[in-house]
This record gives sequence, structure tokens and C-alpha cells, in this order.
Amino acid sequence: MIRRIMPGRAAMFAAGAMLLCGCGAMRNDRYYEKSVEIPSDATAEERVDIASRVVPTPQQLAWQELGLTAFLHFGVNTFTDREWGDGTENPDVFAPTALDAEQWVSTLKKAGFKLVILTAKHHDGFCLWPTATTGHSVASSGWLDGKGDVVAALRAACDKYDMKLGLYLSPWDRNAPCYGDSEAYNDMFVAQLRELLGKYGKIDEVWFDGACGEGPNGKRQEYDWERFRRVMEELQPEAVLAITGDDVRWVGNESGLGRTTEWSVTPLVPSIFPDSEAANARLGINAMSADLGSRELLAKAESLHWWPSEVDVSIRPGWFYHPDEKPKSLRELAEIYLQSVGRNSTLLLNIPPDRRGLIATADSLRLMELGEWIDTNFSNPAGRSETGTIIAFPEPTEINCVVAGEDISKGQRVENFMIEVLNSGKWRMIADGTTIGHKRIVMFNPITVDAVRLTVTSSRGEPNMKPLEAYLVEMPAAEQADSTNVPAGYRAVDGATASLHGDAIQISLPEVTKVSGFIYTPHADARPGTLYRYKCETSADWGTWTVPSGITGEFGNIMHNPTPRTVIFSTPVDARVMKLYLKEDTRGASGVSPSWADITVLTQE
Repeated sequence: MIRRIMPGRAAMFAAGAMLLCGCGAMRNDRYYEKSVEIPSDATAEERVDIASRVVPTPQQLAWQELGLTAFLHFGVNTFTDREWGDGTENPDVFAPTALDAEQWVSTLKKAGFKLVILTAKHHDGFCLWPTATTGHSVASSGWLDGKGDVVAALRAACDKYDMKLGLYLSPWDRNAPCYGDSEAYNDMFVAQLRELLGKYGKIDEVWFDGACGEGPNGKRQEYDWERFRRVMEELQPEAVLAITGDDVRWVGNESGLGRTTEWSVTPLVPSIFPDSEAANARLGINAMSADLGSRELLAKAESLHWWPSEVDVSIRPGWFYHPDEKPKSLRELAEIYLQSVGRNSTLLLNIPPDRRGLIATADSLRLMELGEWIDTNFSNPAGRSETGTIIAFPEPTEINCVVAGEDISKGQRVENFMIEVLNSGKWRMIADGTTIGHKRIVMFNPITVDAVRLTVTSSRGEPNMKPLEAYLVEMPAAEQADSTNVPAGYRAVDGATASLHGDAIQISLPEVTKVSGFIYTPHADARPGTLYRYKCETSADWGTWTVPSGITGEFGNIMHNPTPRTVIFSTPVDARVMKLYLKEDTRGASGVSPSWADITVLTQE
């Protein structure tokens, strides 16, 4: 028996209480689809049993089986060389010279992707379809004389190549005059949703970003999440709602790294529910917490949710196309695959189209390499169990990888496991781990074996295991990383030293130098003081300070994507010293001292 409990939290509680009253006499064949409330008097054992019977919806199950999905970050930022536009862009800056959505989709299809998500509207508010809600859209640009429609072009390409389509619509809108007037903006956002979900055929994933970089005096918008979801369920009932939704969860980073212990069943309350902030604070967890499903959390939980993680990461350092950036190496992408798909998650890999409106050649080639690597290494197992979790090889066989999985239609149950191999007549353990879920890829040093087995050492009830598979995986060769990040035509100034001085990072040069810009690389563990909005000053004599031209004063998305950011001055300046002041961090705090970072001062060659 499957019982789905949603959507309102109050209704969910009432249904959950009715379902679970008398936990001790609970039927062992009962499952709880997507969400369930836990009675306050449930024992520890009953809580674990309830957790073992939370299962995905059919839409969530189909989404999990995709494995590899693609993001296309494309818009005005592509042409302004920014990550977060501010909404003041002239629509004419959007000027792709050879946009070809079929090139996008055919490339992704060949590389093994099954779904593609387009940023139909990013934080700048620029819409890639001719919307009736705003003039900040393709209809106001010179591209195709204002008659272009990127969403329609992608829809047609997806239909041609049998690719699933998802759409990203940013709730944060830096262009809309009504943003901050909650009722008016929610009406506008719903109108945009209705256009996108009602005019472009079947949509499989709707992506609501949770980002917002408004400062202490910024606009405060109260989103009507429940209304947004009702629109989605009315127009696209088979779609999953991601991130600011309760179908798909953000993994908590943008580095392509899934947790080593990844529970799809979690007490973390999705932010689409109005009481989520208080509920999660009571549990002491958020989307970035390392523990989202342990027995310790179950003991305090009031509700449980089937909310699987999506690992989003870009093939390049930035999310939008930047001419001076390069794609990650095949080795990096292979490791990301193992740490995402191989850790009970779905990989959402961003491939940003360039200013022509095409996937860049370097990115396309890397995608083909990734697809070939996955196909070569994971299509033909060296051995597969017929039943159970033991593989007996007909002859000694070299392996270095085991792929395990649970039948998650019956829940996620494995808490700990170990992998043993048989050679020379003896079993010995070579690896162990915690959660398995939909798929777990376990790598170890190559070894020749007669048999391999997986043993579940602890679980939440009887586990429902899929056949075990073994492989000999060849990892791509590691490439030497380019640690300079210096753009062509520039060089780093030798002898520059940086130090913290109160509310500024001060960079001293050995002599007066014609400075053309700088590269700011935050340390990943220095988030509270990372420069988001900042002020830059330079001086040639330590007395007269000037603000160089050509500075945006903002590093969009740097808190979650702490990659090197390059700033080029419109006009080079003579400088002996440079200061970077923290204006405020993304959480709106002021007066926070900047944390340490690597600063590379640039001059033209």
C-alpha cells in the first residue's frame, strides 16, 4: 500500500497522524509516498521503521534514473562577462550570431545526457522568451529583429532528438520594478510560469533558484511558494520541482561533490513550506549540513521527506560563458561523476553556450570524452550477480570498482556495508561505506579476485538490493592544473604582497606599476568575509587614492562558487598599493572583516 501525503504541512500532519496512530501495530507493507509526519510519541525503533518506508513519487523515481542531466546558463550575462547581472542591461546586448539549439541538444545527446535545463530567466530578469510580463526580454533585443524565442528553439530541438526539457526561472529578479511589492511580483511571476509551462509542451523539471544577493537595504520579497507549486502541478503535473521545491534537493555546494553519506529520506523540511526555517533551525540543519538523515536526526524529527539530492556544477569555473575560461579536464569530470552519480545523486552539469549561441568546441570535445569514458567503463561489467550480492567469476578477474544499488521504490534502507573479495581461498574486506540508495559506486585499488561480495552490516529493516556489478575502471590521466588563471595579453606583477588591514585587503607592489586589474581567489573556507560587494582603491604615493574605472563592485555567486574572479580596469592606473574593501556579504551583514584570499595583480604584457 502506498499513501502520498502532501501538499500543505497542516494537511500533511493530519494525514500522517491518522496513518501512523498506533505505531506498534503498524502494517509492515505500508509505504509513505514523498512525505510523512512522525507522531511525537513514536519510539526510536518506530521512527527508523517509518523512515525505511518513505518512498519516491513516480516522478521522483523517473528523475533519479536519469543520472546525467545538463544545465544551459545563457542570457545577457553571456555578453556582459558577468555571473549575476543587475537588471540594467540594454536588451540589445543579447546578440548571439549563430544560435543553434539543435547543436546544443545533439551534442548533449551524443554525450549521454537525457534532460537539459535552460535558464529561461536569471537574476537579471532578462527573459529568453517573448513574454508579456516585461520589456526586459528577447522581444526587445535586436536578435532576429525581436522575433526570436530561445525556449521555443530549444523545445523544437528537444523534440527532434528525444531529449527531456527543464526550465529554470529565477524568483530573484533585479529588473522587475515590482520586486519587493510581494503581491504584485508574485502575480508577475505566476504569469511568467503560466507562459513557460503552458506554451512549450511537456516540461520535466522546474528549477527555482534560492539565490538572493540583496543587501541590508535591499528589497524584501515574500514569495508565494504554494501558489507557484499549484500552477506547476496544474500545468505540468509530471514535472519535478527542484531546489526551492520538495521534489529535488540542492546538494549544498557547487563543486560537484556529493556526500559520502547521502540520505534521500531526510528530516530537512523543504523551503517551499512556510515553517521550514523554524523547523530546520530546531534540528540544527540546513541544505549544506553533512548529516541529513542519521538516526540521531530521526530521533528529533517531526516529519520526513523523500527529497533526493541534485549535484550541480559547471564544466567551466563560471556558470555563464567567459572567453578566458577553460573546461575542466576529463579527469576532473570523471571524479565528479563518481562523487555525484556514484553517491546516490543526479549530476546536473552546466555547459554554457558561448556568444555565438553555440556550445564551444572545447566544451563539446570534453563532453564527448566524458560520454565515451562513462560508456567504456560502465556499460559492460566484468561480473554481475544474478541474485543477491555475490559475484563468482568463472576465472580470476581483475576489478577495481563495485556498483551497488537499492530498489528505492521500496525505500532507502542501507546504513552501512562492506565489500569483500575472495582470492587464494580467503575472503578479505577491501572497502566499506554507509548509504547506498539508488546507486553507489565504490572504487578501490585494482585486484585480481575469484569472487566479490557486498554485505549489509546495518540497515533500517530488510534491504531491497539490486544485482551487484563489478568493473575494471580506467581513470583518465590527471592533467597539470593551470594555477595562474591569467588572461591572454596580461601577466602577473611579481613581488606583490597582500595583508589584512582592518576592513580591507591591502596589496603592496614593489614599485609604481601600470596596473590593469586583478584576480581575486577566495579561500573556500573563508565564506563569512568573502568579497561579494566590494570597493577597490589604488594609490601611487600612499596618499592620494582613486577608484579605477570599469569595476562592477560585485562578484556574483562567489559564496557558493568560490572560483577566481578577474577584474580588468577600463583604463590602467599607476599604482604602488591597492585596497579591496568588503562592503557587505551576501547575507546582508556589514562590518565583517574580509577573510584571506589570493590576489594576483595584473599588468599588460
